[in-house]
Amino acid sequence: MLSALVLICSMAVTPDIRDCSRDNATAVMRVPSDFGNPTTCFMHGQAYLAETSIGREVTANERVKVVCASSKAADTVVRRAPAQ
Repeated sequence: MLSALVLICSMAVTPDIRDCSRDNATAVMRVPSDFGNPTTCFMHGQAYLAETSIGREVTANERVKVVCASSKAADTVVRRAPAQ
């Protein structure tokens, strides 16, 4: 299964989006669902961001990067939020 990590990066720090990583991102979010294929993962990552206040407040000097990784690997990067 795949997990989506949504990274918000400043263009001042990482002008090339390929250099955007969890280490230099201004915000890192993990979508609380897992996905069976990359297309679904990317689409849900974008949709999840759009539903958040962080997504609505992205400035012209920031860029968004959605990274889909195995759920096991994502667990080591950003822990899953507990269910409420």
